Amino acid sequence: MTDKSVAEMTFEEAMAALEQVVNQLERGDVALEQSIALYEKGAALKKYCADKLAAAEAKVEMIRAQEGRAVGTSPAEGL
Repeated sequence: MTDKSVAEMTFEEAMAALEQVVNQLERGDVALEQSIALYEKGAALKKYCADKLAAAEAKVEMIRAQEGRAVGTSPAEGL
């Protein structure tokens, strides 16, 4: 996992880091304290990714509205 803070990551880096966290937690071979830290990191990564997606969706809606096209998006699955 990268040493960057979540706020410094690109969306793609955050998604990759979140996948690593999930994989580690699913394996179940980490100590309790490390599991808690991983869970906290995963929650922060999930929120960051969801916020980035929401911002992107809002931007797309704004562009579509400026073009006079129908607005409205569906939320990304899984977040």
